[in-house]
Amino acid sequence: MKLSKSTKLNDALLQMGLRSPIEVINHLPYRYDDYSLTPEVGLSHGKRLVLFGTVITAPIINFAGRFKIITFNFKSNGHNIYRVTAFNRPYLRSAIRMGGQYTIIATYDRLKQGLNFIAFKHGAIKEEDIIKPIYSLISSIDQHVFHRLVRRLFNEAVPFVEDIIPIYLQQKYRLLPKVNSLKLAHFPTSFDDVRQSLRTLKYEEALLFSLKTLLIRRQNQLLTKSSKPAINLLMINDFVKRLPFKLSHDQLDAVRDIINDMNKAPLMYRLLQGDVGSGKTVVASIALYANYLRKDQGALMAPTDALAKQHFLTLNDFFKGIGVQIGLLVGSKSRKERDIIKEMLLDGVLDIVVGTHALFSEDVVYQSLGLAIIDEQHRFGVNQRSLLSNKGTRADLLLMSATPIPRTLALTLYSDLDITTIKQFPFLKRHVTTSIHKSDDRLIHELIKQSLRDKRRIFIVAPLIDEGEITSFTVETLFDQYEQTYPGLVSLLHGRLGSEDKDQSLDDFTSGRTPILVSTTVIEVGIDVPSADLMIVYDAERFGLASLHQLRGRIGRDGSAARFMLVTDIELPDEHARLKVLIESNDGFYIAEQDLKFRGPGELAGQRQAGMPNFAFINLYQDHKMLEYARMDAIEILSKEDQSSKKIIEVASKNLDSTPYA
Repeated sequence: MKLSKSTKLNDALLQMGLRSPIEVINHLPYRYDDYSLTPEVGLSHGKRLVLFGTVITAPIINFAGRFKIITFNFKSNGHNIYRVTAFNRPYLRSAIRMGGQYTIIATYDRLKQGLNFIAFKHGAIKEEDIIKPIYSLISSIDQHVFHRLVRRLFNEAVPFVEDIIPIYLQQKYRLLPKVNSLKLAHFPTSFDDVRQSLRTLKYEEALLFSLKTLLIRRQNQLLTKSSKPAINLLMINDFVKRLPFKLSHDQLDAVRDIINDMNKAPLMYRLLQGDVGSGKTVVASIALYANYLRKDQGALMAPTDALAKQHFLTLNDFFKGIGVQIGLLVGSKSRKERDIIKEMLLDGVLDIVVGTHALFSEDVVYQSLGLAIIDEQHRFGVNQRSLLSNKGTRADLLLMSATPIPRTLALTLYSDLDITTIKQFPFLKRHVTTSIHKSDDRLIHELIKQSLRDKRRIFIVAPLIDEGEITSFTVETLFDQYEQTYPGLVSLLHGRLGSEDKDQSLDDFTSGRTPILVSTTVIEVGIDVPSADLMIVYDAERFGLASLHQLRGRIGRDGSAARFMLVTDIELPDEHARLKVLIESNDGFYIAEQDLKFRGPGELAGQRQAGMPNFAFINLYQDHKMLEYARMDAIEILSKEDQSSKKIIEVASKNLDSTPYA
């Protein structure tokens, strides 16, 4: 069906998977820009402002290294005069004219009492455009073009909109009809419209998610493995005694849960969640040994080559002298090496294979896969059941995650899995001191120099910057700054580097050739450098507490004293109170619970978090109570399965093999 007279637009919509009016209006905004004018009183550093006024000096361009800095003076209708600074926007010199009236969107710089430019509009913003929906679109479709298309197609799509939430639940929670919710989502006149719309859309998403995970769990419970010999518990005990350390009570409980599952006929689908450094890998190793005892092959999949190599070395240490054959299958190996590993798997020569996604590609065939372990499972975006069924086998599945989630939320998000949690920290105690600093604090470089004198390693972490945001702390600018200060001692690491460059940077860092690593959060998982004793995180206010806690887990891993420095120039009491949670506690689960309390409403639509489902509307930190209620409602629906819930069960039952996780 052609949605537009423009062939170019039709092709672009098709590329996005939008083929009908109903698909277009179901493609909802992922956030809303607020263009209501900002009162010019009590402005805090970094605050986003929307001001209407007059440009009183012509824009000029100055050059500072790689940067083109455009400046002009702006007088707001509040009669304040601001110096506006824009980076690398040379077009502004001709787009903005002295004497012209504009709406300026910017952030406030308290030190300079000026504005850091974000965007501008000619003239004043019309009342109907104050709340602007922003859609996720491909680059060839402009926002205003898509919004105009939605307005034109809305009435055509209405007959195809279905209310699938059971009527008794609509009444219980006073939800809007679906059509009304969609209309308010696309064409709000106030943020109250947006909130009312999203209450219905969020609840529908939460209920469908809960139903889907519970239906997957029901299917999983029907799957059984072939008859296998019972695992020899005496040999497991002997293996545990040979380890160079004692297991914590939580680790022992986790081993019992897993062995019990493996000894049962139904397939194991268990999530092992534990804080950074809580010893999940040791538990996974024992599970792999148990699987070896029943003469099956085991696979351990990691999200990165670096983490896979690390697991490979760890397993070789644990299994030294036992006769377990372990192979490594990662992209950095040569084709010939990969082919040899595949042949050994097919012939049954290998007992355990460690690798990345390649472990479950079509050309990898196992002689007898009995256990699959997926580390940092949220980073794969693959469905667990379909992933294993594609191998033509029914194997037990153990998922591992170091993303702490409060128990009530975990029960909702992972309803399809049994959950084991490790909260205790084994053997080596961490001594990491956390502190908050301004970017010009001299202590930063004093501690760096001390670490260099002690032959230790230093992480410098930059935030991921969205397009249009202004900051001097990008990974590239920080690398340039540190390379100038410590020439020849700094490596760069981020997601856009090729695998060879990443490996080289990590090798230079771990070996000490370049003891300083400037990186994005790619180091959050899988980088184990015991000699790292200092981490400096810039623009710390941009990170979630859980992510900061994960980063902190990269230092002090050898038990020696370490420093975790949070750098922020934002002077907001609430933000400092949030970051102080990390000073007060090292308990990842407590930190996750505090994150629920401190997180503001943020974007009104869904908020992506590592390790969490890819929700379109739900903000996990804002809507966790709604998720809990939806889970209880889903349990009730499946216990009855009456006529009122027939439609929503039918919708939830579709594509059960597609993952609900991000």
